[in-house]
Amino acid sequence: MDDAVPRQEHDPASPGAARRTPRQAAVSSWIGSALEYYDFFIYGTAAALIFPKVFFPAGNDATATIASLATFGVAYVARPVGSFILGHLGDTLGRKRVLLLTLLGMGAATFLIGVLPGYGTIGVAAPILLVALRLVQGLAVAGEQSSAGSATLEHAPPGKRAYFTSFTLAGTQFGLILATAVFLPLSSMPTPMLLSWGWRIPFLLSALVTVVGWWIRRSMRESPEFAAAREQNAVPKAPLLVLLRHHTPDVLKIVVSALISVTSTIVSIYSLTYGVSTIGLSRSSMLWMIMLSNVVALAAIPLWGKAGDRFGRKPVFAVAALGVAVLIWPFIWAVSQANVVLVFALGILLSGVVYSAYGGVGYALWTEQFGTKVRMSGVAVGTQLGFALGGFAPSIAAAFAGSDLKNWLPVAGLTAGAALAAGLAVLTMRETCRVPLAELGKRAPRAVADSSTVAA
Repeated sequence: MDDAVPRQEHDPASPGAARRTPRQAAVSSWIGSALEYYDFFIYGTAAALIFPKVFFPAGNDATATIASLATFGVAYVARPVGSFILGHLGDTLGRKRVLLLTLLGMGAATFLIGVLPGYGTIGVAAPILLVALRLVQGLAVAGEQSSAGSATLEHAPPGKRAYFTSFTLAGTQFGLILATAVFLPLSSMPTPMLLSWGWRIPFLLSALVTVVGWWIRRSMRESPEFAAAREQNAVPKAPLLVLLRHHTPDVLKIVVSALISVTSTIVSIYSLTYGVSTIGLSRSSMLWMIMLSNVVALAAIPLWGKAGDRFGRKPVFAVAALGVAVLIWPFIWAVSQANVVLVFALGILLSGVVYSAYGGVGYALWTEQFGTKVRMSGVAVGTQLGFALGGFAPSIAAAFAGSDLKNWLPVAGLTAGAALAAGLAVLTMRETCRVPLAELGKRAPRAVADSSTVAA
């Protein structure tokens, strides 16, 4: 982190500023998000490579693949429901309590998937139970980024809110790295061994992940802004009603802008299935491409966050939207040609560099559209509705691609269209990089340009 930033920095516009610990909040959010999204992402990898053969009847590989990818998307149906529940709890009980609740829910569901019998043992009950546990994962993850992003933003010093908030999404990237790294050695196992018990190892390891995450998050302080509101008896009893009454347009804009997430699911889930099952690329090659892309993203996301503090959130987000819309075409073409060199080069440029611009500023921009009283509800509901639409992108893409999964042009078009829609939605939002924390969420916020709010 930035050693030039003092451990606690005073912002006279914010009643909770004196209790800020920006480094601790950013590190806690980064590590907690990484551990929780490890659980979420190992499901995606298994849904692409393992579950079609374990939890569905044999005989039609394409149908089993589409069904398996649909179970990945099921969690995104639960996420909007979870966003209403957890957003309400975050704005009434506090960000920290939600962070602990989501971690426990995710850890329990992931561990139980690891011990779930397959279709050959319990028949149709296997996919039914798999979907049920995936729903629990979706409910849990619905409050993860909104609570982590809100807490980090409210701890961050003036002029560096995007930089500190970017560590929330950088943590999710590290979770994907962990998930992919665990599957890399497993991918070299003999197929019968992998399908019988090898795939269960990453899910069972979630028990350790949960314990580590619980220990880290228990030490994290409550958001200073929420704590100040609670001390002043200013916590709303029905934040969702306040949100719908005063911020419905802001929520709808976030819903559309969250469609940028289609990029992640297409690159990490659909391209993995398409490249391995249809084109014949090796599992290890595709997994290495995904992991290296996210290693690059770990460095790129905070840098884009710094750019967002200097130049504004909207221009940086626009770079991601336009870049994705252009690069997705040559990337999927390279996969279709089994050109491993181009797959690596374009995959890293697309996912690791360009898409990371969204990671650097997305949660800062979204959380800054709301005031403290409804911030978590607004971000949770808006993002999770948008992510729900994006979560089904792999199964929709597989259906567009046909029974042999070879028609990649509609898949690229779907991804490019979602990215452009997201970019256009962001252009209609308020630019907030120079608005003091206490002014956020107001219809006509007071923007200032002095040394306390402009990024150095």
